[in-house]
Amino acid sequence: MSDSALPKLEQLIEQLISKNASQTQEISRLAGQNEALAVQVKQLEDDNETLQLDALEQEETHSATISKINAIVGRLEQEA
Repeated sequence: MSDSALPKLEQLIEQLISKNASQTQEISRLAGQNEALAVQVKQLEDDNETLQLDALEQEETHSATISKINAIVGRLEQEA
């Protein structure tokens, strides 16, 4: 190996080590971001389920109210 190849090889190795360290940091950052997003998704799923249950309850309440109104209207029509 020539005298000029060794310093070039050392430089390339240093660059690879530096790039590896940067990518390791990026992987850690992305893993943390992924965990945070997973928590956020879980919360949104829970919120969505709650909203769907609330909507079903409201639908039942509206249905019961409509039935009562129809019964009152029916009685009023019979009296008229």
